[in-house]
Formats: sequence, C-alpha cells, structure tokens
Amino acid sequence: MNPTRRTVLGGALAVAAASAVTVPAAATPTRLSNLAHVDYLRESVSPPPAAGHTTYGSAPLGVLWTYADRQADGSYQRIGGGTYDPATNTYGQGAYNADDIARAAVVYLRHWTLFHQASSLQAARDLLRALAFLQSPNGNVVLWMQPDGALNPSAEPVELPDPSDSGPSYWLARTVWALGEGYSVFRRADRAFADFLRERLELAIAALERQALTRYGQYNVVDGRKLPAWLIVNGADATSEAVLGLSAYVEAGGSPGARRALSRFAQGIAEMQAGSTREWPFRAILPWGESISDWHAWGAQMPSALAAAAAALGDPDLLTGAIGDTAGFTPLLLTSGGPDNGWLPVPIDRTQIAYGVDARLQALLAIDRPGQKHLAAFAAAWYFGANRAAEPMYDAATGRTYDGISGDGVINRNSGAESTIHGQLSMLALDAHPDVARLSGETAYEGLHVVEAESATGGAVVTPPSAWTGESQWSNGAYLSLDSTATWTLPASTQPRLVLPVVNLVDTPDPAKTTWTSAGLTLGTLTHSCGPQGISAAPGALQPLTLAKPLPADATTLSAQSTGTAQVDAVLLLPTISSLRIGSATLLVSVDTRPRVVDAGKHAYSYDSSGRLVARGTPLVVPGGFTVVLG
Repeated sequence: MNPTRRTVLGGALAVAAASAVTVPAAATPTRLSNLAHVDYLRESVSPPPAAGHTTYGSAPLGVLWTYADRQADGSYQRIGGGTYDPATNTYGQGAYNADDIARAAVVYLRHWTLFHQASSLQAARDLLRALAFLQSPNGNVVLWMQPDGALNPSAEPVELPDPSDSGPSYWLARTVWALGEGYSVFRRADRAFADFLRERLELAIAALERQALTRYGQYNVVDGRKLPAWLIVNGADATSEAVLGLSAYVEAGGSPGARRALSRFAQGIAEMQAGSTREWPFRAILPWGESISDWHAWGAQMPSALAAAAAALGDPDLLTGAIGDTAGFTPLLLTSGGPDNGWLPVPIDRTQIAYGVDARLQALLAIDRPGQKHLAAFAAAWYFGANRAAEPMYDAATGRTYDGISGDGVINRNSGAESTIHGQLSMLALDAHPDVARLSGETAYEGLHVVEAESATGGAVVTPPSAWTGESQWSNGAYLSLDSTATWTLPASTQPRLVLPVVNLVDTPDPAKTTWTSAGLTLGTLTHSCGPQGISAAPGALQPLTLAKPLPADATTLSAQSTGTAQVDAVLLLPTISSLRIGSATLLVSVDTRPRVVDAGKHAYSYDSSGRLVARGTPLVVPGGFTVVLG
C-alpha cells in the first residue's frame, strides 16, 4: 500500500524527547504559549441579579466569547452561539458558556503555575468567579450567558439537560475540573478565595454523588457487554474532565468525599478499556457508555485522567488503562492519519480539531515513560504542519489555533474559544517540557486502510434512511447485505495485513456466519452474534472483528462466503508494521506476532507494548510495541 504523502512547511516545530533517551540536540524552542488570542476573547460583565446565583465579591465577572470568525481582511470577530437578535442583543444560545469559561480558567491557572505572571492569576480568578455565578444552588451549572450576563438556562437549539442546570452535564464536569485546579493554585495565593472555591467544589461533588455515584457498582448492558452505570452522563469523556479537577483537589488536601468520588469515577473510566494489541479498538478507552462501537478524539482525556488519579490516590493500578491507551491505541491512531473526530467504528468523521489533538498530547506527557514522550513528538507535530493540510494549525505570534481540518485537508481558519483553549493547553504542556527536539519535513503515513463493503462484486448494497444508527454509523452511508459470496479487489502491499471485517452483530439464536478467504487460503470464520441490546440505542452492534490469519503480502483479492444473511459495513486492513514519517523521524508500530528488524535507519529506540525501552541502535520492532527511528 502506498503511503499518503504530504509536505510540511519548513521550520515547523514539534516535540520529541524521552527520559533516559539521547536525542540529537536541537535549538531550544522559544516559548510556544501566547495568551493574546485568549485575552482577545475575554470580556467583563456585571450580570443582572438571578435567583440563587451568587459569587465571590462584587467586581465584574470574567467571561469568554464562544466563537471568533475570521473576516475577509484577516481580522477576527467575536460572536456567540445560535441565532442573533439585534433588537434584544441576545443569541439563541448565548455569548459566553460555562464549558469555555472553565477550560480557559485552567489555561490561566497553568500559565500562572509555569510562569508566575500576575495577570494570569487575576484572569483565572475572574473566570472562576463567573463560573461560580453560573452554578445553581443544586450544584449543577447553567451553560449559557447572554452578552449582558443574563443567564439562559434553556438554549435554542435545545441542549440536554434542559434546563441546563437540571442534571449532570459536560459543563458540570468541566466546572469540577476548573474548581479543582483553582483550589490547588489559590490555596497558596489567596486562602480566602480558595476556601470559597472549596465550598463550590463540594457543592458540585454533592450533585455528582446524588446524580451519578448513587449507581456506583451497577452496570448497564450494552450489546452484551457490561459497562459502568455511574459515569457522568454515561461518558468516560465527561467523567475524565471531572477526574482531572478531583485529582488536583485531592492532591491539595481535598475532602474524604472528594477522594471517594475520585476513586469511583477513575474505576469507571478504567473499565471502559477494550480490545487488545490485534483487536479493535486496540486497547483504547472508549468514551461513551452507551456504545461499544464508538471512539472519538474530542474530549478523550481518559488516559490523562487515570494518570492524574493514580498519582493523587497513590494507586498505580489505575495506570494500566492509561498505558494501554497511550502505548497501544495512540501509535496506531497516529500512523493512520492522526486524531480523527470519529471512529464509529470505521474512521468516518476524519475532521481533526485541537480538542482531540490536545487530549492525545496531554495523555502521552502524563505517562512518565520514555516511549510515550517520544510519541508526544509525533502528536504535537499536528499543530506545526504534520497534518492533512500540510500547514500549521497554531500561530505562536498571535496565540491562535484554527478551528480544525476537514478529512480532505481544508482548514477552518476561524479561531473560537475551544480550539484556542486546547491549543494553549498543548503549548503550555510543551513549554513545561523544554527537553524536546523538533520534527519537521515531509510527512507520510502507512496505516489503517478502509475498503467499503459495497465495492464488492456480489451481494446487495443497502442504503438505510440514516447512516447514524443511534450508537454508531454505517461507513459511506451504506452496507452490503450478503447471503452468498462477495469478492473485493484490494490495494497491493509488500507486507502482511490484519483483516478486520466490520460486521453488524445481532442478538439472535441463529446468526449469520461468514468465511473469509484469499487466493485459496482461509483467513477465518466469523459468527455475527452479540449479546443482549440492553441500553444501546439500536439492536445489533457494528464491530470490526480480526480474522485469525493475516492477509498474505501481495494479496489483492478477498472473498467472503456467508451462511445466512450477513450485513458487512467495510473491511479494515492494518499492516503488521504501520508507519508515520515526519522528515527524518519515523514511527513504526507492530501488530505482528514476532519481533522484526527493519531497514529504517541506525538511531532506533524500540519500546514494548507499555512504552518501556527494550532496545536501542538496532531498528527492532517488537510485537505490540513501537519504534522511533531518527535519521
């Protein structure tokens, strides 16, 4: 299979370093973080009185505009969300929102921690005071605020929960994140304000106790798999952001109740890990507790959260899931094109945004292992040109991070709060690791390849009314209904490839079976069966299933013979050694069953499936592990 080739602009920055690993020296990068655009998005408001909503002090609150649209002249206009009514100066949603206010507070808190700049501490204080004003007496949080500071609990279009402070939410989880990190900083800088933050954080924890943790120890059935029922809004992604704040709070001397909540939420996240070295999703921690067929990059801070919880609780067992996700799934994600918005389970939404990139980078840096530090180089390079657009997504001169790249490489050059915030969180993480080297140059990928099922000869193409099933998505909006034989023509490859047909598994006593062959060689037989539907939104589950034998090198055909009527969505082909090259640096990832020495250069660092260094010098790739080759 020919790798996709892109050109990276010269002079791009990226990071590459590993503890106890000698990397060719590079010029020490200048400070990457720049708060100018976050500052531009900030505003001060004195909101009208709202029953039950109070805050610390009486000064105006610090808030943040939600979006910044690029104008024809290159300038940016700050706007809110939803339809704007000029007569009332209101938006259907609002101008400012709790999600971005919370995450921006984290930016300023971490900037203060790293650089001790007084203006950052003041900005964090102002934002945290606004976040407290958005919190209702029940501990939940109103999401939206209008330009004058008036609260808008029921936005248009409708968001759940509605009203936004009527139940657990992503914005409650992010409020816990900000309050936890805020308490950790202000307990030394301003004890009275820290005590106020503690009160509000305990109020939020109480809300989580009665709305989520009352289900601790209970499990939901999702297509035959038991998933924890006590995650915030059934999401390991939402829960992970609360865990980041709880970890900071517990490490700073938080309450026994906070420690208990942290332990239980971390356990729930850890139980969302799935797959193995050769089975989808390759040890990733799944983000959504209502689907076994959905992984997304945005908000996927589960490994970072587990690393933080392990440190705060002194529980190294929590690192197991974080290590598997960062050393197993992330390398394959990188060689397959980077942190896509949605593997559902086929990589369908190939848009990439800073929220997803930052989650990968933070996780890799949170694991104190040399392999993950080396991987961080390849993840961070996205900001500086190693992406589908082959252009930088971050501008250190202005502090802007663009809003994303489409699957076909088109940049959205708006620069709203979320992208700006997560871009800055990434830059602060890189500034905190000044021992990193730079990667730049041409970029090439050779990784996961998708063959659409409906490209086969044989079978019947079915186009359902909606590609979205309620818990996953049909790739290309269609699937192949197969009750006899189908044959696919495949791209050539010089190496064996794992074959993962993506099939719809059903809960039935007489499921279909498919037998897969190539050039007379039987690769495996699949039974299209899963357990009870449970709480999942649709009967059946789209799942990539790995065939017992890999496709031989140079094989260009694949056939399936069905007993009964099978539904086949796509076929995933994964090289036994996939690769990502950025300039003279190469990442090699193995799903082979034996160690292999490859012809890839002399300065090689070989890591096992947990990211531990096992060899250097010889370009050895071990089963389930990865190798970084420099020069």
